[in-house]
Amino acid sequence: MKQRNFAKLKTILDLPDLISLQKSSYSDFLQSDVAPEKRKIQGLHQAFLDVFGDASLGEGVENSNQSLKLQYINYVIDKPKVTTDESIAKDLNYEASLKVVFRLLQKLENGKIKELSEQEVYLCDLPLMTDSGSFIINGAERVVVTQIHRSPGVIFEEDEEKAVSHLGKKLYKATIIPYRGAWIDFEFDLNNILYVHIDKKRKLPATVLLRAIGYENDSDILRLFYEIETIKKNDYKSIVGCLLAEDVIDVKTGEVINEVLYEIKEEDIKKYSEKVNEIKVVRLNQELDNLTIIHTIKEDPTKTKKKAIDLVYKILHTPELVTSEIAESYLDALLFKLRRYDLSRVGRYKLNRKLGKIYSELEVKFKNDHVFVTPTERKRVLTKEDIVATMKYIVNLNTGLNGYSVDDIDHLGNRRIRAVGELFETQIRIGLVNSARFTKERMNSVDKKTALTPRLILNTTPLVLSIRRFFGTSQLSQFLDQTNPLAELTHKRRLSALGPGGLHRKRAGFEVRDVHHTHYGRICPIETPEGPNIGLITSMASYARVNEFGLIETPYRKVEKGKVTDKIDYLTADQEDDFIIAQANAIIDKNNSLMQKQVSCRHKSDIKSYEPEKVDYIDVSPIQLVSVSTAMIPFLEHDDANRALMGSNMQRQAVPLLCSEAPLAATGVEKRIAIDSYAVVTSEKPGEVMYVSSEEVAVFNDDKEVDIYHIKKYNRSNQNTCISYKPIVSKGDRVRKKEVIADGLCTSNGQIALGQNVLIAFMSWEGFNFEDAILVSDRVVREEKFTSIHIQEFQVEARDTKIGPEEITRDIPNVGAEDLLNLDENGIIRIGVEVGPGDILVGKTTPKGEQQVTMEERLLKAIFGKKAEDVADASLRVPPGVTGKVINVQVLNRWEKLTKKTEKKKVQEYYEEYKIELKKLNELKNELIENAKNKQEKDKILKYIQKKEEELELERERKKEQLKGGDTLAITVNKVVKVYVASKRRLQVGDKMAGRHGNKGVVSKIIPSEDMPRLPDGTPVDVVLSPLSIPSRMNVGQLLEAMISWAASVTGEQMITPVFDGAKEDEVSEMVAKAKEHLRSKGMPEKYLPTDDCRITLLDGRTGEPFMEKVTIGNMYLMKLFHMVEDKIHARSTGPYSLITRQPLGGKAQFGGQRFGEMEIWAIEGYGAAHTLREILTVKSDDVSGRTKVYEAIIKGKTLPESGIPEAFKVLVKELQGVALNIELNKTKDDSSGVKTQNTKPQKEKAAV
Repeated sequence: MKQRNFAKLKTILDLPDLISLQKSSYSDFLQSDVAPEKRKIQGLHQAFLDVFGDASLGEGVENSNQSLKLQYINYVIDKPKVTTDESIAKDLNYEASLKVVFRLLQKLENGKIKELSEQEVYLCDLPLMTDSGSFIINGAERVVVTQIHRSPGVIFEEDEEKAVSHLGKKLYKATIIPYRGAWIDFEFDLNNILYVHIDKKRKLPATVLLRAIGYENDSDILRLFYEIETIKKNDYKSIVGCLLAEDVIDVKTGEVINEVLYEIKEEDIKKYSEKVNEIKVVRLNQELDNLTIIHTIKEDPTKTKKKAIDLVYKILHTPELVTSEIAESYLDALLFKLRRYDLSRVGRYKLNRKLGKIYSELEVKFKNDHVFVTPTERKRVLTKEDIVATMKYIVNLNTGLNGYSVDDIDHLGNRRIRAVGELFETQIRIGLVNSARFTKERMNSVDKKTALTPRLILNTTPLVLSIRRFFGTSQLSQFLDQTNPLAELTHKRRLSALGPGGLHRKRAGFEVRDVHHTHYGRICPIETPEGPNIGLITSMASYARVNEFGLIETPYRKVEKGKVTDKIDYLTADQEDDFIIAQANAIIDKNNSLMQKQVSCRHKSDIKSYEPEKVDYIDVSPIQLVSVSTAMIPFLEHDDANRALMGSNMQRQAVPLLCSEAPLAATGVEKRIAIDSYAVVTSEKPGEVMYVSSEEVAVFNDDKEVDIYHIKKYNRSNQNTCISYKPIVSKGDRVRKKEVIADGLCTSNGQIALGQNVLIAFMSWEGFNFEDAILVSDRVVREEKFTSIHIQEFQVEARDTKIGPEEITRDIPNVGAEDLLNLDENGIIRIGVEVGPGDILVGKTTPKGEQQVTMEERLLKAIFGKKAEDVADASLRVPPGVTGKVINVQVLNRWEKLTKKTEKKKVQEYYEEYKIELKKLNELKNELIENAKNKQEKDKILKYIQKKEEELELERERKKEQLKGGDTLAITVNKVVKVYVASKRRLQVGDKMAGRHGNKGVVSKIIPSEDMPRLPDGTPVDVVLSPLSIPSRMNVGQLLEAMISWAASVTGEQMITPVFDGAKEDEVSEMVAKAKEHLRSKGMPEKYLPTDDCRITLLDGRTGEPFMEKVTIGNMYLMKLFHMVEDKIHARSTGPYSLITRQPLGGKAQFGGQRFGEMEIWAIEGYGAAHTLREILTVKSDDVSGRTKVYEAIIKGKTLPESGIPEAFKVLVKELQGVALNIELNKTKDDSSGVKTQNTKPQKEKAAV
């Protein structure tokens, strides 16, 4: 279809690979394609180095007496054992073996080191990522959602209650957040004393921590925070009122005259002049200096390093007395050793960026003493300097100095991304730490005579369990949403603030959920769920990418002296704060210069006008603000944000339709989404199509090789939708690299196509479209426009039971021959059979329990064999409400249970299949060679046939190999049979439909097309929508879409109107006018044409009379959503009951009943229907004996008996007895009706024990 693009701005930068974050993160974690010696210290390699140490530095895991040392050398990752398709079919993991080379060293008695062994050890199987960015765990595709969490580093905040100290100063709080390890919090109390919390424990005066890390004396601490002056004898008079920075000691006697922090008085001057040569003092400046540290030192109970360490240890670990060495090494390990404390690279980057100014000041101050050194960017642990600089920063904040500010914790400079590689690394590290601990224990207890090897002493179980736990139960490892390709793509681009180390939805406040100015170009402000997770689960913006520190960057074009260049810079949120950025639609002349005298720009959270010379950057594209899902909504700028949110979310719920149709009004991102979501098959190399069938496309590429692309047919997705591809190229076509050669689900000619274009009218029709109801023409249903295919999997297992094995067989007790008609000799349904509710899919019998058997019966059984009654029918049947056609059957066998005969039969079957395929291939070869025009073409065909023969041979060998190994099944399971049933679902009353603007509704009636309102030329409309659904919802974009789509349907073009850069209202009217002109030229009368705003007088299909008012018509792109009535409609007369409450179960899945709650009871009471109410609350609910009697009475046609006592009443009695009230039910003598009265007696109080 020809396209007309309304974009005014040229595309400077193409959209990046939309799932690159997932793929690159996991690839960087594994580094499987990198040689061991060239691997970067990251991911899996870093986890091994952190836990087992670096062998090149002599590190390793040692036993208690240091006689044995285990060192990590490198690792290799094997090729996967099975393909992705096999993993899904056989409920396996798509994984590869991780083999690690370890070296075991022994320290001999003479002190020499002897190498005992170096060997490759199989550690575990690591799940691999598929090409599309998902994992396959137990046969189901899963995705690890990216987490957004608070970045490691230092954060300065104001007190939550906005409290003020007694001195009138604001109270601040500083937190040093590591990636892994103990948090350190500094805070002021109301007396302006600075306290520290280490690892959320009890508070200490902050100076205790300074003493513990080496700043032992008060004078050392004062030097860090104040200017110290050395005063000679002659100037002693000037120091009155100053504080002593050191103890004043008599030169002759060594006696301490005054201690540090003593305030010098007039009378002290004479004494100092006689006994001291020089004095060090702190001269306080009331405006610039803060007394906080001085007050804190006075509050400090410790005076030496030893006492400070002991106090810290006592609070952090245990109040018991230990040696100072143990306490010091504990504190050292807690904060300054990589094993327990890790800031990570981003933590160090954030610390150095925030505290850089203070580092520089202190380095200059102590440059002669070399006391203070700025930590390098590679330093991943905390240093003394970090603690000092943090304290100095918070003191300066408290003082109110310029240049010091609190942090905004919702700023994206303080929040970072943890993608799948990093999340998995954290989990692997936990497993490795536990493995190392067990290994250490084994090394301690090992017998000296045993020949030791790494394989013998390594315990890998904790690692395997850790991996299984991460992919199986982690909140961030989720079942992949495969409703349609957009849902899949969005799921992989999702950002979650929940999960381990993240927020909790109950505790997350409004601020963290709200849109922040730093989200611009990084996180979509529109796409987020509507429920309790709103704002916590978001989506990455279209152009956003994640840098090495995990911070989100967005691209901008550089502006130099008012001229826009083509240089593109990616900026993080904190870098962006320093610049003035213009919008993408700023007016630019031919020379790329900004034309306006005042350009509308963003700076932090402000939008102001600036001169062109002051502008630093300009947006790359208008789309960069929103996510790819939101970028698919045409005329988004005319929709209210709340409705746009619904539109974005509902596109992900659209089911793939039988016939996909691209939207007439598109935004231009559809093709890219289809390619990056792997919804289409694309060519790997340029070449010429040489063969096309429904199952494969062969391309003879420019390297003179044949590429064969296999086309999937009727596969089931996670959400039971149908994954099926069809080729869109023909033989002889030339294809470029990455060109679409086959359409998949929800695609049309390489574009994503989630719905259908239908002719709509906005009008009321007999009240059938009241509220959000939708009226649909039966023509839409007849032409199968909204028909979808759904594939359901039914599975049955044959297990070993205590009584005997279950069997999958055709020989089922008490089942007629008619029911077995469609089963094969093994009792499994044949492919292609139409099935309905109750039909047997797989015949299965299960042994009954032991029964008392007489001697005679035992003799007869021995002679004639088992009776059919010994087994019960446990066949797999089609559940209620399911009809369809069996499209595939899969049988998985345990190898031990395969007899030689069965194995031989299977091998023979594979050989027969191989022969048939080979015969077909020869026929194809002859046919193609016959039609070949020249020798060159014949050579191509022979190459293709040769490759196909190789593939067939490989497939046959693989099947034989698998037969030898059998299928991996759970313990006690002998056989698994899976049956796939495909059902066609037409649009029906009760199905939910939606447009792209949050305009959703339920089909209320399907009307014959002849009764629908029709255009003056006789064309009936397809759908009637309520006009009242637009004004209050403020999603006017749907009107513009309807108008431009109508014009597109007339002219046969596809209109491309990108988000924020699409067609304006006057352009839409212009297109409608052009379409009208086009129809006039074809001879359509004027009276049949709508106005320029697409309004026309419709005729009533039933009477032929015109409607009173003109009606807005147009073409709208509508989708059928996953919420289909067929999945929801449910009825029950009898069924299962809960064992606890004796009431019917709830929900369709349990075949439960409808809940009759308090408000429903009020309704019945309102009508005075006492008997109905009694029935509902007793025999229909939990009167166990009563319901049996009622059933008997109905069967025998007798009068219904009185209801008994419901189980709920009995529970109430028991509860009252539990609070010492004895309830007895007594019948009164004159009570002939059987009504029971109650007599309550208080139970006697028991004597206190």
